[in-house]
Amino acid sequence: MKELIYSSLMLGVASIAGSAIGFIVKKIPHRLNDIFLGYCAGMMLAAAIVCLAIPAVESAGDGNLWQVAAGIIAGAVFISMLDRLTPHLHNLTGLDAEEHRSNASLNRVLLFVIAIALHKLPEGMATGVAFDGSSAANAETLSLSIALQNIPEGMVIITPLLVAGVKQWRAMVVALFVAGLEMAGVFLGYWIGSLAGILLPALMGMAAGAMLYVISDEMIPETHAHGYQKAATFALIAGFVTLLFLE
Repeated sequence: MKELIYSSLMLGVASIAGSAIGFIVKKIPHRLNDIFLGYCAGMMLAAAIVCLAIPAVESAGDGNLWQVAAGIIAGAVFISMLDRLTPHLHNLTGLDAEEHRSNASLNRVLLFVIAIALHKLPEGMATGVAFDGSSAANAETLSLSIALQNIPEGMVIITPLLVAGVKQWRAMVVALFVAGLEMAGVFLGYWIGSLAGILLPALMGMAAGAMLYVISDEMIPETHAHGYQKAATFALIAGFVTLLFLE
């Protein structure tokens, strides 16, 4: 149980540390913003494939691949439906309704923050299930890998929110909630045990589908809309390679 608590704390602290870095780099020129967003898109793309879809397929087995496919489709549909709701989330951002409507970037920012939050629970559950197994060393390696990944993801949560005009304390509340969601997932996965293992392929597929939708529908079009598409494309590749290295 002690190792489980340490693992949960490590994941939460890493995510919050990344968010703290996000406060430092909040004011950047538009060109660098597109490059940074492209880099984040690359990391999310790698996370969706390497950290979510592939492990989901491996854990499901040949006879249950439909669970992963159904989860991916459900995740994309879910975020697509949220796309209609984001204009009504101005209470979360602290902006009044008119200011929210005139801020075109805010909706896409909220979408990919939600997509990141959505994958934190199954990611934490995967760690908890690993601790429920026979090899604690493997579980600790998995925890370290996810913790390293959480640092740039914490930046992805904070920086775009601040650029879009969300108050600092509200952005930090969002960051703390996302970190807490993953920490709770660790204990949930450990306590549910075998049941969590059964649900994980679909949950991880759903998280992957949500991230893929946001990357294709929001992030890449945004980075290609201001004349900096070449730099943003190479930034996406760099982000993809970075997460592969961390993984």
